[in-house]
Parts: sequence; C-alpha cells; structure tokens
Amino acid sequence: MPHPLGSAPGKIVAVHLNYRSRAAERDRHPRFPSYFLKPPTSLAGSGDPLTRPQGCGLMVFEGEIALVLGERVRQAAPESAWSYVRWVTAANDAGVYDLRHADGGSNLRSKGADGYTPIGPRLLDARALDPAALRLRTWVNGAPVQDDTSGDLLFPFAQLIADLSRTITLEPGDVLLTGTPSGASVVTPGDLVAVEVTSADGQSTGRLANRVVAADAPLADFGALPNPRPEDRTAAYGRTSAYGRKGGAYGRKGGAYGGGSGGAYGGGSGDAYESDGAGPYAARPFTLPAPQRAALESLSVATLASQLRKRGYDGFFVDGVRPTRPELKLVGVARTLRFLPLREDLAPERGGGMNAQKRAVESVRPGEVLVVDARREADAGTLGDILALRALRRGAAGIVTDGGLRDSAAVAALDIPVYRGSVHPAVLGRRHIPWDTDTPIACGNALVRPGDVLVGDADGVVVLPPRLLPELIADAREQELQEEFITERVAAGAGVEGLYPLGPDWHAEYERWRARRRRSGERSKEAAQ
Repeated sequence: MPHPLGSAPGKIVAVHLNYRSRAAERDRHPRFPSYFLKPPTSLAGSGDPLTRPQGCGLMVFEGEIALVLGERVRQAAPESAWSYVRWVTAANDAGVYDLRHADGGSNLRSKGADGYTPIGPRLLDARALDPAALRLRTWVNGAPVQDDTSGDLLFPFAQLIADLSRTITLEPGDVLLTGTPSGASVVTPGDLVAVEVTSADGQSTGRLANRVVAADAPLADFGALPNPRPEDRTAAYGRTSAYGRKGGAYGRKGGAYGGGSGGAYGGGSGDAYESDGAGPYAARPFTLPAPQRAALESLSVATLASQLRKRGYDGFFVDGVRPTRPELKLVGVARTLRFLPLREDLAPERGGGMNAQKRAVESVRPGEVLVVDARREADAGTLGDILALRALRRGAAGIVTDGGLRDSAAVAALDIPVYRGSVHPAVLGRRHIPWDTDTPIACGNALVRPGDVLVGDADGVVVLPPRLLPELIADAREQELQEEFITERVAAGAGVEGLYPLGPDWHAEYERWRARRRRSGERSKEAAQ
C-alpha cells in the first residue's frame, strides 16, 4: 500500500528522545530536544516490508506519532506552532542498530534505508485534534509492546515545531517524527509490527502494519559493515545506559549474545538473561508466550509450588506477601527495583527527581510485573496509589513488594494484582531509598532475576525460571487433573489411603475417568461449533 502523502516530503525530521518513559528507560533526561534527518526515500506505507540486511541482528521498531506540515513555517512562536500542522498519522521509525557506528548520532545508514519510515495508513485532520491527548500503541505479532500518550512528552509538539523553525524553514508536506515511548525493541524476520494513533474522541489512523523480512543479498563490502557495539545492543533492546558497561552480558564469550554455549540465545541451556554479575542484566527480555500465559492463569500457586518442591527447589516462594485483591490472578515477567538502607547524605541524589522507583514504573511494559526488594522493611512505604495507577496504565501485569504499601484502600480499588508485605503510611525515605532497577534482587527471601516469571493468587506468589516452564506446566496440569479425580472420589466417600496421592490401585480407574472426561470435552466442542 502506498504511503498516504502521495508525494515525497522535502524533509523527514526525527526527534532523538521525547517521552518521559523512554528517558527513564535510557536514563537520559535532555534539557532540550535533539534531532536527526531521514531521507524522503525511506518513506513507505502500511504493508511494505521492513528489510533487515544480512549480517544484522538488531532490527528495531519505534512506534511514533508523525506530524505532517500544511504550511511554510519560519520562526514560529510556541503558542501558535501547532496551527501549522495539517495531518497526524502513525509512523514506525525503524532502523538497524548494527550500523549505528557508521554515522554516529546522524543515524543515516542505521535509520535511513529505503522503507524504514512507514507511515499511515490514514491521515487525521490536525485541526480537529487535541495535540496533548493522542494515544500511541504498538503491537508485535499481536502482542502490545508500547502504549503511551502525547501527554507524556518531554517536549510538546508545538515546542518541536517552534524550536526547529528558529533556524530551519519547514515546508508543506515535511514530516516530523515526534519520538517513541518505552517498549521499543528488537524484531526479527517474520515479525509483524503494527502502530496506531487514536484521538480522545475515538478517531484512528488505523493500524500501520509492516512485516520484517530478511534481505536476499549481503551488503557490499566497500562501505561500513554491521558491527554492533555493546552500547548499540543495549540501546536496541531498550534498557538503560548502565547495561552497556564493559564486561556485561553482550561483551562476554558465552554470554547472552556472545555465540558461546551458555548464553540464553547462543544455543545453550541458559536462562533468559545472562550477566557477569557486575551490573544490571543486558540481554533480551524474556517474553512470555501467550499459550504459556494462558496455561499459568489456569494453574494454582499451590500446584506450581508443589511441582517446584518435587524438583528439589525450595527457594522460589515469595515469603510474607499478601494480595490486595485475592480474586485477581497474577501472571507476568519480572522487572525489578531495589531499595537500600537510608543514608541521609545520599538521599537527595537517589531519592529525589526521577529516581529509580519512578524510572521503574515509567519503563514497565505490558505483561511485566514490578518486583520490589524493600528489604522486608515493614515500617516504611515503597509505593502508593499514584504509582500503582501509573503501572496499571502502562499495562503492568502486577506489583509485588516485600515492604510497605501506602494508600492501601485506594490501591485495592485498582484492577491490578498487588502483593505487599505490610501496610504503612510513611512516605519514601523513612527507612530506605530506591537505588537501582533491573538487577537480581531478594524479594520475600526469594531471589528474583529480571525475566523470571511470577504467578500469584490468594495463596501468595511463586517465582518460575523461564526454562522450566514447559515441564512445569505439563506436570502441573496433570497434578490438578489427578486432584480433581481424587476430590470427586473423596466427596463420594472414599478414604485417602492409597488415593491421595494417587496410588497404583487407583490408576486404572483414573485413566478410565480421564478418557471419559476427554470424550465429554470433545463432544462439547463439537456442539459449540
């Protein structure tokens, strides 16, 4: 499908960093906006492919709100700059971070390739829109990965236009890409990226959908070739600058992407993250597949804990936390936040402003659980209703803290599973201060790594290593099926000796019961069809 502009713009200007959530994710907080140019030949439409060059592994999507200028703009004032915008649409500021080294911050070859700026599919009339109330969402293979609003911008649209027009004349048809929120990350050939912008009154651009494909031929060797640096991998996967430190997961042989035998993605048997133990995890975040998520939502924490115990694992239960909403099931992937004991000389540096606590909330992605190591400190709060609400709005699957919860009644009214060690009204800084994010932590005596899977119900919370999920789910399903059979027999008057746990004398009857149950389920499906 051709892009909706009809003709190529004179300029495509993109903002480097413009969402608070992205700034928190990158741990960068610019005072003023900065920009780069993309060639008009990079423009594409919905349905056009995003081609990943051979030798590249860091193809990145960035869902964005695109503005199309309707008038010539020169030295506009911030209060009138929005009036020069004619259209609003969805965009994907795509790129390959393997080539960032070639052109530095200009991003020319990493983001300027043909087809790397798909926009559309529909244009919204800017004159009928509230520029501060636009919602941007991105999906990868149907799963939500970005969801934010223009109210979260560091630099509003009008400021961008006024700023650029101080020294650069903007022409009708020029396109301004206004930045991406947190959640942008790496995609691979076969992945389908979709971006949509909607207004407060329900107008929609429709979904801009583009599939990643692999290039047919390698890049010629008379120019710069793919050579991703540790900081490029870090930026591609969307974590903070701390991840790029020398010796991290990307830089070590056998690490998560080092090609060795122990990395999570190097063909070995490691978990979803690898680290040298010297800093935050840098590898690709584990994404919980939809079938596994659905299976875990149907399984009880007691059953999963029993399966872990059968394997000799005793350290996976989060001790001492209780749900605010026992009826809500918790299933999600861990993002971690660590508190350390209060030191008054460090409190202004670590406790104020966009501290680790706020950065963790602002960078949590849909389907993730914010897990807080609050040192099991019962006499201090770790978060309250406003941050819990923000986590909910960002799509968080839940919150688990082994410390105190403020505003407990208001938090309990939110539709998000929250587990806490205590309830306490104290504000931040009474006993401890937020220190860092996305590191291994201790929560309720359980070691939790970023990327672990958490499941919670009325009984509490259990931590599951991603690599064990297939066998845990299969065995837990079988255990719950056996327990359903046992419950029926006990209700009918049978004694538990030899029945619970299921003994050999009951196996034949159990198999007949199971077969009848399966046939009954198949008949129900046929009737429904």
